[in-house]
Amino acid sequence: MAKIFVEILNLLAIAALVTIPFLKTKGRGIMALFVISLQIIIVSALSFAVFTNGAAEYFYAGSWVTGAIPVRIDYLSAWFMLIISFTFLSGVWYGVQYMKKYMDQPDNLALHLAAFILLYTSLIDICIVQNGLVVLVVWEIMALSSFVLVIFEHYKNTTLKAGINFLIQSHVCILFLTLAFMWVKVRTGSFDFNAITLFSTSQSPIAGIALFIFFFTSFAIKSGFVPFHTWLPLAHPAAPAHISGIMSGVIIKIGIYGMLRVLMLIKSDMITIGYFILMVSVVTGLYGVMLAIVQHNLKKLLAYHSIENIGIIGIGIGLGCIGIGNSNQFLVFAGFGGALLHTLNHSLFKSLLFFSAGNVYQARHTMNIESLGGLIKKMPHSGYLFLIGSLAICGLPPFNGFISEFFLYIGLFHGLATGNFVAILVLLFTMLGLVIIGGLALICFTKAFGIVFLGSPRIQIPDEQDTELPQRIWPMYVIVLLIMVIGLFPLLLSGYLIRIVSLYIPSLDIGLQLQFIETLGKLTIVGWYSLGFILLIVSVYYLRHLVTRARVLTLQPTWGCAYAPANPKMQYTASSFIRTYRKLAEPLLSIKREKREAQGLYPKYISQHTHAQDKIEIWFINRPLHFIRKILNSFVFLQNGNIQAYILYGFVFVGFAILLPSVIEKILVIIKFLNQL
Repeated sequence: MAKIFVEILNLLAIAALVTIPFLKTKGRGIMALFVISLQIIIVSALSFAVFTNGAAEYFYAGSWVTGAIPVRIDYLSAWFMLIISFTFLSGVWYGVQYMKKYMDQPDNLALHLAAFILLYTSLIDICIVQNGLVVLVVWEIMALSSFVLVIFEHYKNTTLKAGINFLIQSHVCILFLTLAFMWVKVRTGSFDFNAITLFSTSQSPIAGIALFIFFFTSFAIKSGFVPFHTWLPLAHPAAPAHISGIMSGVIIKIGIYGMLRVLMLIKSDMITIGYFILMVSVVTGLYGVMLAIVQHNLKKLLAYHSIENIGIIGIGIGLGCIGIGNSNQFLVFAGFGGALLHTLNHSLFKSLLFFSAGNVYQARHTMNIESLGGLIKKMPHSGYLFLIGSLAICGLPPFNGFISEFFLYIGLFHGLATGNFVAILVLLFTMLGLVIIGGLALICFTKAFGIVFLGSPRIQIPDEQDTELPQRIWPMYVIVLLIMVIGLFPLLLSGYLIRIVSLYIPSLDIGLQLQFIETLGKLTIVGWYSLGFILLIVSVYYLRHLVTRARVLTLQPTWGCAYAPANPKMQYTASSFIRTYRKLAEPLLSIKREKREAQGLYPKYISQHTHAQDKIEIWFINRPLHFIRKILNSFVFLQNGNIQAYILYGFVFVGFAILLPSVIEKILVIIKFLNQL
């Protein structure tokens, strides 16, 4: 049955790709919506069948190049397939309305729809195929289709630049993945994922760790771990809103899936691997949120928060690895369970935030936070939905982010009670990092929500009347429903998480499972108390409204102590709101200020602008590229347009190629002679 479902999934994608170019614009949208919805139904049915009946496995014969091609759908695959499917479902229904603004670009839309279907299909195939060579091919398809989706507005220079950056770094990711799979192939003679286990058990522990580093580097680039994150803050703002939500929700999570899959197979020094992942993840979380706070572009702010949350997920993975190395089942459960749950939670609230940002963009045609304000009066649905997403991403009850982050804290506290001095020191550092991440996230989203949605509009732009149509808003409310369900009923996910964690601990203790379920029950109580507190506040507010609604209200301007009447420029800006933080963090960040000070007694214009730059991007990408460009520019004289010179270059190259072997041979003879002396 699983084989039939998978083949139908891929056949639907092929049929859509062949059909879409021959349809009219409206028909293309209907076709894409129908195919994606049908694929999601098939994948969801297959995933729930795996959770109900157990893992499914079958093989294709393959060829002498690939060998047998195994398709294995276990609990980990099913979990990620469900996350991918729901994010794409909400994304496609939101995207249909969002892309109506671009109906004057029919060919561009056709390519966009085809790439969308291809991306979903390739992501699902990556989750189930376990042949290294085939995975590389599918990974390439995923990278190319993602690139096409990112550069939808390719006529903008910044969009095209961000897309090319994304494409290049995606291929660096594929390079490391290729090296890892080829190393396994050379040592074991197989591309089967199970050969990774054979490699790690037959080679030295250092070889196993080195293999993991290759895999980790590849998956870290795709996920956005620091210092491999530089593509992400560029690609997210460049893509359409529904693609940004999908990129943050699931595309970067395919790197997390790859990491969890490899950790399931590799048998090496898990304690060393765990500490390595933990340290990288803490730095990733801190660096991401620190840069998010100083951003003035709303989508770029959200992109840096994706890096932050990847760091939080990585902390869970690191804890799980340390638990495996120390045979501490509770730590494995808290770490991997928290990481898996936060992967789901992040896909929900981050797609919700990006969809809200998309509504803001189409209403105000800008993502500059400094130019926005007072939008909750014009866009109440988007405002309150953004607020819920903000509370969830900050880890506050009764929302889903609280559940997964609480799991990580439980794991850290439990690790403190059982570890040695070094372990305690590392875990304390991790706990401190997680606390700081949470506090800085609160500052950031207080700024984002307050400046964008509260106060008065800073610039007057004609309203867009269709940015909050029901067809666009209801997918966002469905996401909110899931956020609340997970926050209030986390026990519903206990069975799924127990099954997945059991893949890492074959002999999972029954008492530990009961302890895990009991913990979720306690979190349920916390969620309900929090919900009750929120309902109490809403009730008091509504009661006040009922009591005072009969009163006649007179609005008068506030006395300004002889100053001119208040105007929008007297509000907090995004820069002034976080000025204290910026001054504290300035030594660690790269922030440029452009300041025009007052001139004379009655200055006409005073301004200050701050621009935050990524130091890692400057050091590891911009400066090396500038250096390479400088070297290559010194050879510009070779490209002189003279055909005779080009023919001469050809003769020189051929002569060099002919003489080189004999020169090398003579050098080797001389070296051999010197050794004999």
